[in-house]
Amino acid sequence: MTTMRPRLDEFPCGRTRRRTFLADVGMGFTGLALGDMLRRETLASEAGEKLVHSREPHFTPKAKRVIWIFLSGGVSHLETFDPKPALNQYAGKSYDETKLPNPQKSPLYLERSRSVVGFERELMSTIFPLQIGYERYGRSDTQVSDWLPHLAQCVDDISIVRSMYTTDNDHNAEFQMHHGRHSLDEKQPVIGSWVHYGLGTLNQSLPQFVFLGQYRDTRVKANYAPDYLGPEHSGIELSLDPDNPLPYARRGRGILRREQQNEFEFISQLNRLSAVEYPEDEQLRARIQSYELAFRMQMAVPDALNLKRETAETEALYGIDEEHTSIYGRRLLAARRLSERGVRFTLVYLSDYGEWDSHANLKKFHARSCRRVDKPIAGLLHDLKRRGLMDDTIVACCTEFGRTPAVEYGKFNRAATGRDHHPHAFSVWLAGAGIKRGYVHGATDELGFHAVEQPHYVTDIHATVLHLLGIDPRRLDVPGRKRLEIDYGTPIYDIMT
Repeated sequence: MTTMRPRLDEFPCGRTRRRTFLADVGMGFTGLALGDMLRRETLASEAGEKLVHSREPHFTPKAKRVIWIFLSGGVSHLETFDPKPALNQYAGKSYDETKLPNPQKSPLYLERSRSVVGFERELMSTIFPLQIGYERYGRSDTQVSDWLPHLAQCVDDISIVRSMYTTDNDHNAEFQMHHGRHSLDEKQPVIGSWVHYGLGTLNQSLPQFVFLGQYRDTRVKANYAPDYLGPEHSGIELSLDPDNPLPYARRGRGILRREQQNEFEFISQLNRLSAVEYPEDEQLRARIQSYELAFRMQMAVPDALNLKRETAETEALYGIDEEHTSIYGRRLLAARRLSERGVRFTLVYLSDYGEWDSHANLKKFHARSCRRVDKPIAGLLHDLKRRGLMDDTIVACCTEFGRTPAVEYGKFNRAATGRDHHPHAFSVWLAGAGIKRGYVHGATDELGFHAVEQPHYVTDIHATVLHLLGIDPRRLDVPGRKRLEIDYGTPIYDIMT
């Protein structure tokens, strides 16, 4: 017979259960008789089973896992996937001097932008010509920037969404892309944490949500923060250092594996007994799971991240043999190895923080950054395809916003060689399980200013990924937590097979 345990909220006004009180004053694990210890261990075991959050998909999924590539700083859609010849035609003219409607006077301008930098950003209105050419590729005849020659060869395997927009006009838009809220609003769990929360694990020896990348600005951690879902749904940061892939879970010198296993088992037993007393303690729940996972990961993670097991041909495919692509190639190859071993959501931070933020010298810096990611990303797509992993893996490549059609010129930038932040329009692309191949969805206006055809807020990308994983986001609601309609997003069915 199952014993019904009372809920914490059944003890109002701070009153405490008798068992909890006795445990707190010294009659817990160390003070009880052996018989009661064994009885409580049984209860703890039952409680422990409930601590493992494992759910089945809400409906038949098309995908099992996600590789989420993020490019920080704001990639110019105008110089990558959304060519606008009108920028060359009207270069040097103001918006009012063209024959086109002034996009800064459109109602969409205020609807889709909220300033957070203490002042309204200067209005840039002198049109800046395209800094690179475009060619058409593949059976889909899709235009791709000349800065992306390798990725252009994969255009028949991806769906490009040219009609994205966000609302934060500063770099908090990076975190908005992951959790869906403006920086002035209440935060939400990130997309990786929702996947972690909603689905069971595919591999008990690896984390479900992994972060691969390097950064100096600790705000980057917000991209894999679980918020109110609790720390057990946080992204786990892994290192590509072959000597220390698990900096915080490495066995100390002189400690045998069996000794550490016994220590972890003892700590786990203590924690599970405490879980009986504090069933609502999410920190304790996360601690239990982290100890168990940390021990298992000590064997599984070094093997998964051992890139030396790959052939020279595979390393060359990702550009690991070339200096300018080596770092990012290693991250994406590691993402493939983790994914094929069952990691549900791998966030690959494929840039330095703010790397794509080309307020000046856009031609120089975007060309450099494109060169760093082009071959590695194309290599990942080729590798997934030849291994059959595209059949159950989603690849999403995102940034936080686009760049202005106008040149940036003002007190912060006198060079007039770059573009400012642009939340009103940008491009992302997806590939893999359940995604149409060689497809372009949505459109911006003639200047690339506003997303006008089939516009999508950032949570529509979340909804699309969750849908392909078989998850209905409305069925993930946490009691006591109010979500807004915009948090759920709407799947982009047009790009799905």
